[in-house]
Amino acid sequence: MTSRLVYRAMLGFYIFLFFAFLFGPLLVMGATAFNTPTYPQVYPFEGFTLRWFEALLADRTLMEGFRNSLLIGSFVVCLAVPLGLAGAIVMSQIHARARSLYYLVVVSPVLTPGVILGISTVIFWSDVTRWTGAQGLYNGIFLATVGQSTFISAYCMLIFMSRLQRFDRTQEEAALDLGATRTQVFFHVLLPFLKPAILSAAVLAFLSSFENYNTTTFAILAEKTLTTALAGRVRQGTTPAISALAVLIIGVTLAGALLYELLRRREQRRDEARAMAAAAAERAEA
Repeated sequence: MTSRLVYRAMLGFYIFLFFAFLFGPLLVMGATAFNTPTYPQVYPFEGFTLRWFEALLADRTLMEGFRNSLLIGSFVVCLAVPLGLAGAIVMSQIHARARSLYYLVVVSPVLTPGVILGISTVIFWSDVTRWTGAQGLYNGIFLATVGQSTFISAYCMLIFMSRLQRFDRTQEEAALDLGATRTQVFFHVLLPFLKPAILSAAVLAFLSSFENYNTTTFAILAEKTLTTALAGRVRQGTTPAISALAVLIIGVTLAGALLYELLRRREQRRDEARAMAAAAAERAEA
């Protein structure tokens, strides 16, 4: 036995433990979703069934929470991404001496506990509703959207800031020298460059909103999201229907990842074909 053999054995054992810890619960939950007992169990496997997926679809509480989570996530994307983009642009434009203070202010919601954000959101908009008489503002969907956007927009801003660090300002100057307006420069020069960051920020905002609990549980008022409904259901005792929900979420995630990879490879092959065609055309002209 050599030291290299021991090293490889220990490394393989560590990798096995890592993946077992990462995917073990998912495999167990996936197995319980297709087992017939009313309590989640893997062994003994008494029989294959799909009735827990039917029970999941018939569960009004979970389905209502799922719809609210999708609705709030969509609203958060529409609010947090523009706010994050605006914050990143301001960060790149203000004076260097003010950037530290500005950065501290706009990133502070990320460092604030979600419980405080949720409670302060409810108290603030309760006072606004009482002063203005606009009862529509004191709504669980609206409050959850605003409460989540306070810190999710900061995450989006950090994504845009990292992208803007690689932006060449001479492109804007060239467009302005050629007669373009500031609006045209923004839509035709800056936004196309930020397109990957916008997509990343939108995905991050939606996922952060979908899984958020601390802020949502206070701001949602009498409404429910999927996370708050699941938390209440687990306290009462879980069922294989929860496992069926996990299987569906994992399936959708894997399908989205595979679709993205297929589209990315198709675009890569198309770009390579265009580059080869352009190189062939240059050689023909030469």
